[in-house]
Amino acid sequence: MAIKSKIPTSSIKSAMAPPILSLALPSEPGYVGNKSAVFPLQLLGYDVDPINSVQIPNFYGQVLNGQELWELIEGLEANDLLFYTHLLTGYIGSVSFLDTVLEVVSKLRSVNPNLKYVCDPVMGDEGKLYVPPELVAYTVRRILTEQDGLEACNIIHAAGPAKVVITSISIDGNLLLIGSHQKEMGQSPEQFKIVIPKIPAYFTGTGDLMTALLLGWSNKYPDSLDKAAELAVSSLQALLLRTLNDYKMAGYNPQSSSLEIRLIQSQDDIRHPQVKYKAHRYNQTDAITYLKEKQGCLYRNNIGSHRIE
Repeated sequence: MAIKSKIPTSSIKSAMAPPILSLALPSEPGYVGNKSAVFPLQLLGYDVDPINSVQIPNFYGQVLNGQELWELIEGLEANDLLFYTHLLTGYIGSVSFLDTVLEVVSKLRSVNPNLKYVCDPVMGDEGKLYVPPELVAYTVRRILTEQDGLEACNIIHAAGPAKVVITSISIDGNLLLIGSHQKEMGQSPEQFKIVIPKIPAYFTGTGDLMTALLLGWSNKYPDSLDKAAELAVSSLQALLLRTLNDYKMAGYNPQSSSLEIRLIQSQDDIRHPQVKYKAHRYNQTDAITYLKEKQGCLYRNNIGSHRIE
């Protein structure tokens, strides 16, 4: 049963802090999905309402279907709680859930036409898929080279999103982040890269955290995606180094299994990151891409490409 609010809470929410609706999976214990994304966004000044796409951790258990998601949205609407500045989606475990997300975007934009949709297409990592095979049809192949990344950005721009970030192409022992911002339709995008040294360990929840940081900082610097990426990368790397050092000090072999990120202990790194990883812009000659006739083609790397509409 829905209880109608006496005060229109949507206007209150928008006046106090940018409200975000986050659809992802939880983890108990540990930090992945919403548990990795919500806290950093709150530290950066956002109000976040999480909806969990899976009810228990490690991608198993009850998967929220499209009908159940829509019922939650109807409950929010009945209580005048549908005003959001951003929608963030992460792991999606079923086709019906994915189809309903499109309906959710439309519903939220009927309330706030300026809603920004941030999509992290979580599908797998290290050669392992997290999602059902029927969802794999939405991708074609992985991004393996820098040129692949630039080409993928242009393909995604052509589909509509103005901002694209590919977080981690593994090249020559480093990770390469590629960002692209098409400020006007038909205009050549501003594209940049950040070279990130690999840390010799495997961490959980880094993709979800990176998406949250990109959302938080890109909203603060809407015309400077490269600056937002610098802040996000610098926060994440500082947090991962803290995690690695803490495990080593505890006498733990960091390469024996995945490490839970030290999220709570890294609040200062999230709020006030020291920018140690700089973006390098491509000039127009560098950014020339040779788009082939691959209609409906969408690329993906090992962790994810982030699209912001």
